[in-house]
Amino acid sequence: MPGDVENGTGETESLLSRGRHQVKRFFDGFVDFAFQGNILQIAFGLIIANVFTDLVKSFVSAILMPPLAVMFPINKNVEEKFAVLRPGDTYNSSTGYNTLRQALDDGAVVMAYGSFVYQVISFVMVGFALYGLAHVYTLVSRDPIIKYTKKCKYCRKQINEKVGR
Repeated sequence: MPGDVENGTGETESLLSRGRHQVKRFFDGFVDFAFQGNILQIAFGLIIANVFTDLVKSFVSAILMPPLAVMFPINKNVEEKFAVLRPGDTYNSSTGYNTLRQALDDGAVVMAYGSFVYQVISFVMVGFALYGLAHVYTLVSRDPIIKYTKKCKYCRKQINEKVGR
């Protein structure tokens, strides 16, 4: 009997040490992966891209959209434009809904096309801003981000414009 207990304890110790070894190896592999140069560059790039996107969205909502609302015959901000597809319980046909929030709180089914227009304009502005940054980077760097292409006269695929043949 004592030999069985010692044998069982030995197996338990062996299993625990193998488990500890595998967990330590997994954790060490994760640390090696997480703190590689490329991963850290990607993380910083994502953080900067997120802040940059917020900056451009703020520019669109605070600077660009108000003049658009004034230039076009819109009584509200573009984001507040909506169409009532099915009115709610307390809908007044003479006054309607003043705001999108009021219509949603009443339970109305609305198509908020103004929010979609705002998102499209914001997307286009983020694209232009990123292109501008890439263009500036290309001007000051030897490794261009923007690579201009042309159609190959032999295979009809897009190839780098600097290719001679």
